[in-house]
Amino acid sequence: MRYLHTMVRVKHLNEAMDFYCTQLGMAEVRRIENEAGRFTLVYLAAPGDKQGANEHDSPLLELTYNWDEEDYTGGRNFGHLAFEVDDIYAVCRRLMDQGVTINRPPRDGWMAFVRSPDQISIELLQKGVALPAQEPWASMPNTGVW
Repeated sequence: MRYLHTMVRVKHLNEAMDFYCTQLGMAEVRRIENEAGRFTLVYLAAPGDKQGANEHDSPLLELTYNWDEEDYTGGRNFGHLAFEVDDIYAVCRRLMDQGVTINRPPRDGWMAFVRSPDQISIELLQKGVALPAQEPWASMPNTGVW
């Protein structure tokens, strides 16, 4: 068995692409427009994941955009997506500078949570060992839920 992808439904594809690609740094690997089914599938890879000749060399994130408007609730019951990062403080600073709320700051130098425009929880984990605690993160309170 091989893990292929995680699918999340998105309400506004452009907002989701901005968050996952521009803000988180993921890259589009493949896109499928299905006119008969009235949906678009966009497959994304994390920047540190290997993508070779086969699109399934690494697990992907599948964004499913249904063309007919629909409200999606309960994003929290999905759980979360997790990404390993080289410098959790730098990533959180970059996200904050782009207007992303850091719901659970990396007070411990190890873990943080943010949410996508569709309220999908995104866990950011420091690669290797936790970084030494530093401000403003060490005393920053939680915001909302993750």
